[in-house]
Amino acid sequence: MNATTELKAFNQLFTDYQSRFIRFANFYVRDTAIAEDFTIEALMYYWENRHRLESETNIPAYILTIIKNKCLNHLTHRQTVENVSEMLLTNAQWELSTRVASLQECEPYELFTAEMNEIVDKTLESLPKQTKDIFIMSRYQNMSHKEIADKLNITTKGVEFHISKAIKALRISLKDYMPVLLFFL
Repeated sequence: MNATTELKAFNQLFTDYQSRFIRFANFYVRDTAIAEDFTIEALMYYWENRHRLESETNIPAYILTIIKNKCLNHLTHRQTVENVSEMLLTNAQWELSTRVASLQECEPYELFTAEMNEIVDKTLESLPKQTKDIFIMSRYQNMSHKEIADKLNITTKGVEFHISKAIKALRISLKDYMPVLLFFL
């Protein structure tokens, strides 16, 4: 076949089958522009490789096979993208749910209370034993100044002195928490 005859045969093939090929591809990819691209690409591939084909090759079937493979590749790629997108969305939803649940369970007052208790414990441990014991009896055991004085054989003024000393040390240790305490109280 000479070049002119080949070109006429190709133009006839294009005229006879183009719309059928596009409909076939569009049925699967559901995008006319992509279906048209696949059809043109398949026809061009056939034209560029026509001399390598055996003479008895069914050319429309050959081109349709190329289109089928392009559609399969396209759909497989879309399926992979959808699966990855779904997985990412699932992970994002899980992460968001976790953050929401974590925030719902978060009790700032309890967090600060735990930190403040730790600071109070360390501060009390740093005080002289008698000052610490008097403060504990007063604040934790709810003993009156007179009961503490009688128990330790000291004056109530001495009890007040030790409590004031402990409170001053705690005020210094907890200075950063005073605004928070005012906020929560």
